[in-house]
Order: sequence, then structure tokens, then C-alpha cells
Amino acid sequence: MNKDIDLIIDNEDEKCPVETALEVIDGKWKILILWYLRRDIKRFSELQKLMPKITQKMLSSKLKELESDGLIIRKVYPVVPPKVEYSMSEYGKSLKPILKQLYFWGEEHKRLRSKEL
Repeated sequence: MNKDIDLIIDNEDEKCPVETALEVIDGKWKILILWYLRRDIKRFSELQKLMPKITQKMLSSKLKELESDGLIIRKVYPVVPPKVEYSMSEYGKSLKPILKQLYFWGEEHKRLRSKEL
């Protein structure tokens, strides 16, 4: 069921669905975490290496938020030292087409910006 979103009349009494989506995937870190989990299971340290500018505290916080929202799965193995893996949930996988489109848009934006300079 695809809606023609240009024909939808915005209802001032209801929260815009875009606002709802942004509340769940706000900021650059959540989007990047989801991007890196789109194909593979990752451990915390692997995600840190892929995003060197994120702090350990911020990564931990964003992973907890994504898990709480049902977008990722955290699997803990009962071993010493503890082994924890993160993967996209089935619900999180519904964001894959959006992540793909963000990737293509980013490529196009970089290409257009480089022509302007």
C-alpha cells in the first residue's frame, strides 16, 4: 500500500510520521551503526573501529537506544571474557532501503559539491 505522500494533508493535531522516524534514528551515530550492521553481525570493538570519532560511552548509549527501539539485537555469550554481538533485527531490516537511498544521495551530493568547487 503506497500512498502518494504529496497528496496527504498534514494534520496539525497529529505528529508528522517523519518526526516520529527522526526521533528513533536521530543523529549521525544511529544511522551509521545501522549502516554497518545492515549486512553483518558486529562486536562492539568492530563498531568502534568503523567509527573512530565516536566515544565508547556514546556508542554504548546509542546501541542501547537502538535495542530498546527494536532495531537491533544484542546477543551476549556466556563466556569469559564476555562476548557481545550486535545485529539488525527483522524490524531494523525494514530500514535497509532507506539506508541504501541515503548512501546513493550522499554519493550524488558529494559528486555535485565537488563540481561546484
